[in-house]
Amino acid sequence: MKIGVVGLPNVGKTTLFNALTHADAAATAYAYTSADPNVGIVPVPDERLARLHEVLQTPRAVAATIEVVDIPGLAGGASQGEGLGNAFLAAIRGVDAVVHVVRAFDDPDVAHVRDRIDPMADAELVETELVLSDYDLLERRAAKTGKAARAGDREAQREMAIVEPLLALLREGTQSRFFERGKEDAALFRELALVTDRPVLYVLNVADEAAGDSDPLAPYAGFVEWARGRGDAVVAVPARLEAELGELDPEDAAEFRAELGAPAGSVDALIRASYDLLGYITFFTGDFKSSESRAWQLVSGSTAREAAARIHSDIAARFVRAEVVPIEALIGAGSFHAAKDRGVLRIEGKDYIVRDGDVMHFRHTA
Repeated sequence: MKIGVVGLPNVGKTTLFNALTHADAAATAYAYTSADPNVGIVPVPDERLARLHEVLQTPRAVAATIEVVDIPGLAGGASQGEGLGNAFLAAIRGVDAVVHVVRAFDDPDVAHVRDRIDPMADAELVETELVLSDYDLLERRAAKTGKAARAGDREAQREMAIVEPLLALLREGTQSRFFERGKEDAALFRELALVTDRPVLYVLNVADEAAGDSDPLAPYAGFVEWARGRGDAVVAVPARLEAELGELDPEDAAEFRAELGAPAGSVDALIRASYDLLGYITFFTGDFKSSESRAWQLVSGSTAREAAARIHSDIAARFVRAEVVPIEALIGAGSFHAAKDRGVLRIEGKDYIVRDGDVMHFRHTA
């Protein structure tokens, strides 16, 4: 799973990236001074894994992870290559979901490309450029496919039946992710790789002082209502503070938080929200004193065989059955053997729909 951190220059994208990854990437106070994306791997927090690891006495615990890409800042005219537009658009086409950082802090030492704090206007500027980019790409595609369709190519005609109304939607300024489609259209949309076809999580990058607020989103209620009304998630993160705290050892960070009245959790909430953005669940593997306890991400609705494929394609190809125990039941029992004795272990076939929190042991032929 790969997410792209996007937004206007100087909204705190790289600072947020550092808070997530502890990578110490360079953050600047001026626009267009960072052209290359930063990339980091972030573990998905899940206290269930730590408990499983402790009870099973495994040598290590391996969390599910998210690849995070800090994409160069975008500006007005990016769809025509202005600023770092070409680099931005090339990078964003490679991600599964978008974390859109919007500036909600005031700092005279950090230049603002719009000279004012206005989350709604900033978000709309970025979205306009993305829509224009998709429109240009799709218009060029339509010019080529349209010729084939007019010549009687039935596959091209079927494609144009999708492309033409999609172009009309983009022309109105609406993102392609809101275009109604059938399952049979999935292959075409994967091929098009439109930048506005990815799910979006908005991150309001708030000032350090907002970290202690009971509801740091409250001052931006209008923006939150607008975003959530479209089905998008919104979280608030004091990115600079979290990046600085991430450089301290846990005890010092906890003491500093207490002094500031800033509870932990905003970064974890962002990671979890990003993980949920694509509809993932978590299943686990591991047994008493086995080599590891491990969390695996899986698209909700996936089968046991698809879960096996996450571990190794050979296991999926030679799948026989899955031994399944809910994680709380396995923690209580202490091992698969004990879970079987207690009657909480189930045997499931290849078409079993995996549930969040399942601990699975796959049986397969040699």
